[in-house]
Amino acid sequence: MNLRASLVRRTNRFAASLFFVIAALLLGLPVAQAQQSSDTPPAGNAQNGKKFFMSDGCYECHGQQGQGAAQTGAARIGPPQLSFEGFQTYVRSPKNQMPPYTAKALADQDLADIYSYLKSIPMPAKGKDIPLLNK
Repeated sequence: MNLRASLVRRTNRFAASLFFVIAALLLGLPVAQAQQSSDTPPAGNAQNGKKFFMSDGCYECHGQQGQGAAQTGAARIGPPQLSFEGFQTYVRSPKNQMPPYTAKALADQDLADIYSYLKSIPMPAKGKDIPLLNK
């Protein structure tokens, strides 16, 4: 077999493989877009969420506005940087010392309300924007 014929076959295989990869990506695009749109949190009520946040004890570790606490080692959760899906997954199956809040303990709608409450909390000012810290 000559070198030129071998090179042509390899090039053809590469082109065919590339075609199938591109086709698979293009065909998978609508599915990926549908998955992204399903990441929108269910409608939540921030006022109810604040009540649940306080009554279910979230504030005891995370602070009254989800600011976190060095004493408990609890992270800042307000406003959440996670998508609702990520937030829900973590609350249901936490990896650290936080107890799991199953759907029996905290209904999905209650969790959506808490997420809405946390989303309503403004981000704290940056250090460079606080005059007293820049003297």
